[in-house]
Amino acid sequence: MATADLLLHPVRLRVVQAFLGDRQLTTGDLRGELADVPPATLYRHVAVLAEAGVLEVVAERRVRGAAERTYRLVTEAASLGPEEAAGMSAEEHRRAFATFVAGLLADFDRYAGGAGSGRLDLAADGVGYRQVGLWLDDAEFAELVTDLRAVLAARLDRAPAGAAGGARRRRLVTQVFLPG
Repeated sequence: MATADLLLHPVRLRVVQAFLGDRQLTTGDLRGELADVPPATLYRHVAVLAEAGVLEVVAERRVRGAAERTYRLVTEAASLGPEEAAGMSAEEHRRAFATFVAGLLADFDRYAGGAGSGRLDLAADGVGYRQVGLWLDDAEFAELVTDLRAVLAARLDRAPAGAAGGARRRRLVTQVFLPG
């Protein structure tokens, strides 16, 4: 398992998030998606994640004499285990959550920055953010979490192209549960 320090660095977290959805990317692809990160910094963090086994090389080819590697995320290595999370202090959890939220903000900024006219069409793009309050006892909450996991798990293995050959759009789904 990867450590919190490894995964919760702001740049490394954004690299990991770029691979979500069973994507295979080169560092050149990553540079296009994380254009605000200096190339040397990006390469260094990709190397750290690869060394730790969070990213693995799935292909390699020669480009102008240099090796271009294609990576994929090793999902099991890119998550904190329950024991590690339980061993973190309240301050470590605050830093981890702040890093997580910063990554979420960066994702939204990239989306909003991609709107050439400055106008966003959240409905057409399938973008939403919302918070609701639910009154649930512990058993009802556990049932909700189980149901959400099942809904998401049924869709995790879908490929970029659908059965009829139609293209799918990669969507990021973020969950945060907090007691009210």
